[in-house]
Amino acid sequence: MARVRFLGHAAFDITLRGLDGAEKRVLIDPWLDNPLSPVKPSSYRGTRVDYVIVTHDHGDHLGNAIELAKLTGAKVVGVYEVAEHAREQGAEAVGGNVGGALALPDLEIVLTPAVHSSSRGVPVGAVVRGADACVYHAGDTGLFGDMALIGELYQPDVALLPIGGHFTMGVREAARAVSLIRPRVAVPMHYNTFPLIRADPMEFKRLVESVTRTRVVVLAPGEELSYP
Repeated sequence: MARVRFLGHAAFDITLRGLDGAEKRVLIDPWLDNPLSPVKPSSYRGTRVDYVIVTHDHGDHLGNAIELAKLTGAKVVGVYEVAEHAREQGAEAVGGNVGGALALPDLEIVLTPAVHSSSRGVPVGAVVRGADACVYHAGDTGLFGDMALIGELYQPDVALLPIGGHFTMGVREAARAVSLIRPRVAVPMHYNTFPLIRADPMEFKRLVESVTRTRVVVLAPGEELSYP
């Protein structure tokens, strides 16, 4: 059974069964200094984490990724330039780019397009597939039509989508994204961390569930979704 724990803003702690049968732990965009996070980086000291995925190098996404990689022995995964930056800071890293699956032995990780900005490389989303679930973290992005291809190719069970507007999709755009991706479950993220990205997750839930078969699960920081 896969578990997806929300750590506030766009940060997630995901546990799933790897393609090798062993349990794997993945952090995505772990900005744990965000004001909503129930945990801090020090709480991961001595904890095994396999990968820390970074969708782009803005501070609220790169966040504590390098620190956490050093604390846990995880490899930082991201576009080449972000991975090189992590290596320069003393972390192990796997750099790739938008395209096919990265050459990893235990999980299928695919970096997908995202419509946003970045200082290093390009912004991405990430598809993470284990033996028991496929999770798509959209990163920071606007709505784009090729989200339908992500849904078609990878058939994610769970989609983690920004709804806060201003820098990313708002509620209306994210609801349309769900209809393109067609996940079984959608989880809103990147909202209400600060006033500029105020959004109502229950409005997102209403819009999505009124026109699709996707179930929306609104997680408070610290809460966990188990799938299936």
